[in-house]
Amino acid sequence: MGLGNPGPRYELTRHNAGFLVVDNLAEKYRIGLTHHKYHCQYGDGEICGARVRVAKPMTYMNLSGKSAKAILSALNIPPEQVIVVYDEIDLPLGKIKKKSRGGDAGQRGLRSIVESLGTDVFHRIRVGVGRPEDRDDIVDYVLSPFADEEIETFNEVIEQAVGAIEVTLQELVNKT
Repeated sequence: MGLGNPGPRYELTRHNAGFLVVDNLAEKYRIGLTHHKYHCQYGDGEICGARVRVAKPMTYMNLSGKSAKAILSALNIPPEQVIVVYDEIDLPLGKIKKKSRGGDAGQRGLRSIVESLGTDVFHRIRVGVGRPEDRDDIVDYVLSPFADEEIETFNEVIEQAVGAIEVTLQELVNKT
């Protein structure tokens, strides 16, 4: 599940890093995100030998938990089999980190998921988008597009994040 905000206004913003990563993942594995249900846009396919459902919540970022709870409940998917991809201002642009549980570090989409699911036990791919110099500018910063000189680095981090998802899926497949 890639987090972001729906609509063209937010399409290429830092806050939509999760959407951009799962769009690339879905394209790589020819998974059409053509279904619209559970407050999500999603598609089914196979990645690394695992049957997957790639989803993008169609709620705004801060309400991502509504989508996560709806799709997991309807399809009886346990949270520990979920990978959430999202933007992380505490990581510099060009860095990603994997995590399997823990706090939300102020990321409201993640907070919404933890609160809605009642657990923090799910996989996360944190995509670094950097932090503005002035803490008061965080909202404007994450809702802004990448600067021209950042685009090449961000494209590289998208590929790294897709790779991190593939590794996590392989680890999940090997556990079963």
